[in-house]
Amino acid sequence: MAQEVKLHQYFYQWMQLYKQNAVRPVTYRKYEMTHRQLISLVPDLQLSDLSRLTYQQLLNDYAENHERQTVMDFHRHVKSALIDALEEDMLDRDPTRKAIIKGVQQRQHKAKYLNQHEMQSLLNVLNLDEGVNWDYFILLISKTGLRFAEALALTPKDFDFAHQYLNVGRTWDYKSRQGGFAPTKNKSSVRKVQLDWQTVIQFSQLTKRLPEDQPIFIQGKVYNDTINHYLERLCKQADIPVISVHGLRHTHASLLLYAGVSIASVARRLGHADMTTTQQTYLHIIQELENQDNDKIMKHLASLV
Repeated sequence: MAQEVKLHQYFYQWMQLYKQNAVRPVTYRKYEMTHRQLISLVPDLQLSDLSRLTYQQLLNDYAENHERQTVMDFHRHVKSALIDALEEDMLDRDPTRKAIIKGVQQRQHKAKYLNQHEMQSLLNVLNLDEGVNWDYFILLISKTGLRFAEALALTPKDFDFAHQYLNVGRTWDYKSRQGGFAPTKNKSSVRKVQLDWQTVIQFSQLTKRLPEDQPIFIQGKVYNDTINHYLERLCKQADIPVISVHGLRHTHASLLLYAGVSIASVARRLGHADMTTTQQTYLHIIQELENQDNDKIMKHLASLV
């Protein structure tokens, strides 16, 4: 039977017990956000009052000003806690069963990736004559497909210019107040990324007089929005679709796929845990390439008379 404890109180105890120090700090902060939403939406809702109806109403209230994917993440957090409550006999039945996920219509998002011509136009407007700046940061992600936090954590000693590759082994915790180095997203994210000779020359010159063990691009607090707004201005200057910094990573991967690089190689370069992630993320490109391959196959077979 449900005990007299409020939903947000149980969720707080649950996330401290099961999630604190078990997930990355950035992930734990998402659970904290869910907890704050529960306090805001249902400050007095008891576990004993939870039913499919009250839970669905909670989701509907949350969905009024959140996109469907965000509602799905919220539901996943709360459902995980309530399943444990059910196993502990704090609930009689699962109130999340057959829950319907709603959400407001998706906002107009930035372009997910650029084509090769647009990417070249962006690179053409970069200012690479003034030492370390965000233009070099944008160039590096465009050439390597690194995640935002991975690129922030790079130090001069992470570059192996002699062998033309970059060692990726940590991230920069830019979301916390104090910042600092943090682990990579997963074990597969620890990798060596091959560099082209032009990038090697550019960054060997750039890092020549910089402290070897200090992040190249960190000078005080860094905000993702600040870099995205700067990149937006560059995109408008280049007269191309506005793209986010993460979109540069997508652009890097998509251009490699269009160039005929295997999915396995792209997955390793991006630091994906497995090829499934790569296939799901770039399904539209892979399907387009498969259609092109089918055309080639048919032309080849038709020539065998």
